Amino acid sequence: MLQVGDEAVCFWAVFLLGVLVTRSASAASLLAAFLYVFVAMFRFPPVPPDQAARVLRPRAAAGRVPVLANRGGSHDAPENTLAAIREASRNGATGVELDLSFTADGVPVLMHDETLDRTTNGSGPVNKIAFVQLRRLDAGLRHRLRDKYVGERVPTLQEAVEECLRHQLTIVFDVKGQPDEVAPPAAALRQTYRKFPALYNCSMVASFEPKVVYKMRQTDPGMVTALKHRPWRLSRLSDGAPRTLSAWARMWTAVLDVLLDWAHHHLLWRLCGSVGPVCPEGLRLTVGGLTSV
Repeated sequence: MLQVGDEAVCFWAVFLLGVLVTRSASAASLLAAFLYVFVAMFRFPPVPPDQAARVLRPRAAAGRVPVLANRGGSHDAPENTLAAIREASRNGATGVELDLSFTADGVPVLMHDETLDRTTNGSGPVNKIAFVQLRRLDAGLRHRLRDKYVGERVPTLQEAVEECLRHQLTIVFDVKGQPDEVAPPAAALRQTYRKFPALYNCSMVASFEPKVVYKMRQTDPGMVTALKHRPWRLSRLSDGAPRTLSAWARMWTAVLDVLLDWAHHHLLWRLCGSVGPVCPEGLRLTVGGLTSV
């Protein structure tokens, strides 16, 4: 967690940056003071430390690092399915990361991509298909072990939660999309948490978008949340390729990436009331030392 000394360094850094930009100590002081008041007024307090500890350090043998199965353990079973959750538990994972999406009729389901093409025998956007049609698709058809998982279905959020609780797995809900699209997942997760109160002590909601995490805390301050971050996200694609061929654009977005990286680790997570600074997504880590397999 960010300590008092670290917070002071944060605002001193803002002050020094303001002096360099404005050449005025008064203007820099006003900038730092405004930032301090803004954070003090609008930040969410973090959840109680014991609650965060139960989520970040679930059941595990002494000396072991808790293991988080990415997309429910997508290597050994079709990703984001009940089979993947069961396989992750069988292989010794202490938790799973699950991706939340919505059908055309508003049913929360597990799906990583915006479209059905990569993981099922369907095609087109997930949010353009009704749940009853989605349920007919084969979620294991394109998996390397497709013959073992013939007929595996895309599960609902409730089915996935029930399966995770049955196996005593920690859950990391990965909420994607733009901040203005967060109302449906926020409402769905709030309803799910109220139906399954055990989730408050064995799950967290994570996102790359600070506004998404902030909205989640607004919806339910009792949720444990995590702010994810991937270095050079604005200037480079996930495979490391530049987002633009323009040298000036690459330079400008690289500067923005440095500022965003600093803000994530020193300011944004505190404003959102998350459990602590984030870890690079490129290393397949989430907050608290949970590693994904």
